[in-house]
Amino acid sequence: MTTERISDAELAAQPAAYWTGLAYEALIGFTRARQAELGFTQPGFWILRNLSPHDISADGHGMTIPELRQAMRTYLRAEDDLDAESVTLLERGWVTRDADGRLWITEAGEAARLSLKRHTPEIRGRIHDGIDDADYVTALKVLRQMIRNTGGELP
Repeated sequence: MTTERISDAELAAQPAAYWTGLAYEALIGFTRARQAELGFTQPGFWILRNLSPHDISADGHGMTIPELRQAMRTYLRAEDDLDAESVTLLERGWVTRDADGRLWITEAGEAARLSLKRHTPEIRGRIHDGIDDADYVTALKVLRQMIRNTGGELP
């Protein structure tokens, strides 16, 4: 399918799922490539975020891999291996593991999380380049309505 010169009428007839699928893969691929350039993986960053009392963790308590998997169930991809990610984080000294198998973020892990977080605006900026905030909001509102129209759940 040639997409360079598609008319508005032709676009209106296109299936949203096709385009949202392409967008999802492109955005995830881009984000993960930028994070890899910085020495991180997206799942590793998510582990740190879920363990950090200064981020997603409500109480700063350690979590087991199954608990992390459950906490991340809405955004993990099939290829994401939290067991392997945890080994890498342990080797880097970014997390520790207690006798109950719970992972805990270390000071070095918190510093690593903050380091990647500082790059988030740049990654977002490259993704949003040439897109007005109002257009972005409109696109999300349209997607949210499509989710409601099809009986999907919104966060």
